[in-house]
Amino acid sequence: MAISTYAELKASIANFLNRDDLTATIPDFISLAESSINNEIRHWRMETRAETTIDSQFTGIPNDWLSTIRFHLTTSGTSSLNFMSLATMQSSRAARNNSTGTPTNYSLNSSQFEVFPTPDGAYSAILMYYANIPTLSDSATKNWLLTNYPDIYLYGALLHSAPYLKEDARASTWAALYSAAVARVNTASSRSTASGSGLRLKIGSY
Repeated sequence: MAISTYAELKASIANFLNRDDLTATIPDFISLAESSINNEIRHWRMETRAETTIDSQFTGIPNDWLSTIRFHLTTSGTSSLNFMSLATMQSSRAARNNSTGTPTNYSLNSSQFEVFPTPDGAYSAILMYYANIPTLSDSATKNWLLTNYPDIYLYGALLHSAPYLKEDARASTWAALYSAAVARVNTASSRSTASGSGLRLKIGSY
């Protein structure tokens, strides 16, 4: 059967499992699959741009943030914020007696971005990052991944159903199919972003 909506995905999972008593549980398999998918897929459709102002040592992280691609200031031209480990940042801050200035580095600290040096004013910045894939539900019945790659959702959910159903023999099959589907998505994204006039450089910090 075609899989283009959340309802069709749930029905297909039930068909593959040959079970009609998992109506309440199949959404959990899908949610678990989505968690794995967000960890394992990096596709150009997940790339997001956020504009912000950095005017203190700490600034918030977007709710849908997964990992940083690029972080740079746009005040008085463009200058990159380079990732620095928190331990190194703390040592640098102490060595410079917590001086202020134009931020040059950032780190992660308690679910926030911490920049160094502490800003001496307000700086405009742009964060390019990978965002969570929109979650499926009865009210949000489609997203780009389900539309283009329904096998990712199907095999991911089936893989997470195996421990619940104690289907150890089928787990390896679902795992192989899911891994192959993930590889196809990541490869397709790499080919898309490398096509045309030249390679697109992506800088990841995590």
